[in-house]
Amino acid sequence: MKFSTSIDIPFSDYKISHMNRILLFGSCFSENIGHKLCKSKFQVDINPFGILYNPLSVSAVIKRMIQNQPFVADELVFRDGLWHSFMHHGAFSHVDRDCCLEVINSRYTRAVESLNQMDILFVTFGTSFVYRLNSDGQVVGNCHKFPDSTFSRYRLSVQSIVDEWSDVLSELTSKNKDLKIVFTVSPIRHLKDGAHNNQLSKATLHLAIDELVEKFVENIYYFPAFEIVMDELRDYRYYATDMTHLSDVAIDYIWERFSETFFDEDTTNIIRQWNDIYRSLNHRPLNNLSDQFKRFQLQVLQKLEQFKNLYPFIECENEYRDLQNRIN
Repeated sequence: MKFSTSIDIPFSDYKISHMNRILLFGSCFSENIGHKLCKSKFQVDINPFGILYNPLSVSAVIKRMIQNQPFVADELVFRDGLWHSFMHHGAFSHVDRDCCLEVINSRYTRAVESLNQMDILFVTFGTSFVYRLNSDGQVVGNCHKFPDSTFSRYRLSVQSIVDEWSDVLSELTSKNKDLKIVFTVSPIRHLKDGAHNNQLSKATLHLAIDELVEKFVENIYYFPAFEIVMDELRDYRYYATDMTHLSDVAIDYIWERFSETFFDEDTTNIIRQWNDIYRSLNHRPLNNLSDQFKRFQLQVLQKLEQFKNLYPFIECENEYRDLQNRIN
């Protein structure tokens, strides 16, 4: 007897390998998948502007990266003792304006490099509600606790998302015709919008992505993370204590389905080998000075060296050097 509805996910025509460069944007769901990819030794750049939730904020930062236009001090705003950027998450905010700008532009420079080299763009939309500055009409990525009167709030239409992202995707694919884009809709509910408005918001995102997939059929793939949570994991035990975000078990399960969809046997084998090494690297014995543990570390070092030689395109020099220092 089955106690869940299984989501049928077609195998992707293209596969993600450790040779690919991956850039991820969007809500905290992109963070979850991004960290899983990073832990598995893929070449990833995760949310260089911090977590962003709505389609226009994500498109705005990608356009900014295409233009290669660093930020200037006049673009920063001051609130509650901190300097902020309306295009960035609060993680970039700082008490000192120069430091804030330096962190933003340092990360921006690396992001532009990632954009120019990427093979796969991973985008997660969280909500179709946006906040637009009344002063200049800019859609903000984060309100930074400015008064409500600073913004106008509204829900994007399907067509406005399609039009905006058609421009972005056309520009990206004209530069790189082989670029692949994976879209997802975050399964995390925005209950501050209200239950009904959350449903309308998510439906808007689904409809917009569906039109984009049809329009850019050679480049875009939709991964049904939202459907997996809503149907396969239809139980509150798969949620964190706030009953909105996902538990580690749910994230692990979605990663498993993601892996089945996008990884071939060789990539899966590399991940399996690395996970075995990673567990060994993080093993902490009761007595780290014992001869037994030293022999264990030497065995791990040998495995790590073999892994490096087998897969020179995977960066693990830091782990190798750290383990050598520990042994010596």
